[in-house]
Amino acid sequence: MIEWAVDEDTLYVTDADNAELAVTGEDFVIEDTGVDIPRPVDDTLVVTTDELRFPHAVVYAFSLGLEDQYELDPGGEPLSLSPGEYVVDVDTDIKAYLRFSGAATIEKTDDYEEVVVSFPNQTRVILGVRCRHEFPAGTITVPDRPSAIAEAITHMAASHKTDTPNRSYPTLRGHPSLLEHGDELEISDCIKADTPDHGLELVVPSDYESLFVTAPLAYYLQATVRTTDDVSADRAGSTTDRPRLRLPDHAIEKVLSPMPDLERDVEQLLRKTFFLDCLVRNAGPYGTRLSELSLLDALELDADALYEASPQDRLATYLEVPYAAIKHRLPDWHLSTYVTPAYDSIETLPFLLDRLSMVYTPRTSKLEGKELVERSLEDFYRGPGSVSRGGTESHPDAGRATGQVASVDIVKPELRSGRTHGWLADDVPIDVFKSAPEAYHNRLDFLEQSSDSTSICVVLNDPEMAGEHDYVAGIYRRRSEELSIDVTVEESLGTAALARVFEADHDFVHYIGHCETGGLCCPDGTLSASSLDRCNAQTFFLNACGSFYEGKKLIEKGSVAGAVTFTKVLNDHAIKVGSTFAKLLVHGFSIERAMGLARRRIMMGKDYAVVGDGTHSLTQGKSRLPTTATLEELDTAADGRRYLLTFDCYSTRVTGSYYFPHTATNEYAYLCGNESSFTLTESELVTMLKETEASVIYDGDIYWSKELWPRFDR
Repeated sequence: MIEWAVDEDTLYVTDADNAELAVTGEDFVIEDTGVDIPRPVDDTLVVTTDELRFPHAVVYAFSLGLEDQYELDPGGEPLSLSPGEYVVDVDTDIKAYLRFSGAATIEKTDDYEEVVVSFPNQTRVILGVRCRHEFPAGTITVPDRPSAIAEAITHMAASHKTDTPNRSYPTLRGHPSLLEHGDELEISDCIKADTPDHGLELVVPSDYESLFVTAPLAYYLQATVRTTDDVSADRAGSTTDRPRLRLPDHAIEKVLSPMPDLERDVEQLLRKTFFLDCLVRNAGPYGTRLSELSLLDALELDADALYEASPQDRLATYLEVPYAAIKHRLPDWHLSTYVTPAYDSIETLPFLLDRLSMVYTPRTSKLEGKELVERSLEDFYRGPGSVSRGGTESHPDAGRATGQVASVDIVKPELRSGRTHGWLADDVPIDVFKSAPEAYHNRLDFLEQSSDSTSICVVLNDPEMAGEHDYVAGIYRRRSEELSIDVTVEESLGTAALARVFEADHDFVHYIGHCETGGLCCPDGTLSASSLDRCNAQTFFLNACGSFYEGKKLIEKGSVAGAVTFTKVLNDHAIKVGSTFAKLLVHGFSIERAMGLARRRIMMGKDYAVVGDGTHSLTQGKSRLPTTATLEELDTAADGRRYLLTFDCYSTRVTGSYYFPHTATNEYAYLCGNESSFTLTESELVTMLKETEASVIYDGDIYWSKELWPRFDR
């Protein structure tokens, strides 16, 4: 769902996922809508202008007459297009396309903040836009029968927009259909018609464990899923019950391991196939100069032939590539979710496949002795003075708790591959976000609501914590100067008033105060989240002692995700975590990633956690892909100081994207999940930090790039 509005010379485009695209034009005039453009779009506008300005983006231009392709130099060189018929692809958070006739110049501003498309005179331009995140296409009703689940998973692939390697682009994978419980298998004719049939088959044992674990692989490969019971019935004399991947056109039947080793086989197959698709797709019209691309030559793979090959032919070639040959080049996998493999859990599968999450069975063990403390210290940002700084934070009278705090029995999860981990099972583990089926359905409810701005409410319910209150309110207000954010501040709310805050339509509520076993503390008592009719706060941060159960209840009552604590927390710890979390959240980081980075500022960071869908983001940043950099000072060279700057760019929402670090000498893009490192002089570092929107880990703490560069400007 796309909406647009014009304010003077700026066109604002928003989608159902709260992504926003601002396009500024000189003498901007909209003439028409709904005009065709040769690209998949949700809406089109016809504008007349001599200049259009977009946010920072990767840009391609395609000559429709000559079939030539051009890319805007990431280093800053302008792209001049001679008179002709063009389609220009602008890769912003909402996908944008321009179609026009004539000459044009495309360039980046000196600060890399904008892309400018200019014409020698007033030109008629068709502007097409497409949202990246769509609603599920229908619902499939599934009975409690493994063979029925297998057929439903087969039809999840109906949401794909292509069967080429371009399916590795997040914009070409739609949201799978929802699953709901029922007595009979019901799949609409529309979904059946959209389900591809490439002859690929994934045969799995007739149990929920195997079906859940293999679902991401089946979804991405667009394979037909069948249970071994059904296959045995079709093939007289067949006795094998091992899972296997079948390519009939090539007489290939790759036998996979039974559970639990099936998890490893699926992980390797999916990561290898997805990675090679990310490389091969560059032979198509949307290619870029990837750092990892040279691997195809080393493997002696023909990208042009593979791009044009059928899904079976392409996969047959991929299967011949040893996993060990590419393992060291694979990007970190973005997300893994641990799900109880049961009929009651099937409703969460479409949401996990939409994020292309690995699915694992949950296994836990007890935390032994001081293991929680030790694991917290391992994640703590260490730098000069970090030990003494931590030593000043342990005063027993500095805590946030006044009454009895709810206790949480925390366990240790057995985590497998993945940068981010979600938990859809019993127990409360550390190092994961504790999700719930309600969280995903709540997200869809909020997507259906349109809003002109993001509403943030900061609640201070203890005057002794005014330091955090003032700091985070300032962060939100400064960000509101760049994005459409409405900030309200409340103090000392009673139970009824606090209930109204959570029941109101806020996108984010930041509560600062105390929490006891009875609920969130107010001057006139405690507010239990269970007493709310419904929680309409989309996201929240309960920065109070032992707020886990209250946060979990807010998810059940209607929220999507929130940050909570497991136990008592210290005031200065809460201020550090709260202020950093606030800054990362309003710059587009997902709730889990924002909390993961923020809690490492304190020595007992494991006391903080996320409930609900941790992949959810409150707003978008200037850069579509939130970036973290690590900065280290190297030995001083003869001509001055040198620094190692390492970029880490990934997202749990747009898997398959790439990023381009804007250093003076860099010529390559990198797949998200792979780090990139650069050695810079002090002046180069200053320029880099000025032009980059990123969180930077430096000297034992985390900073925002725009605040850090003055330290090195000397």
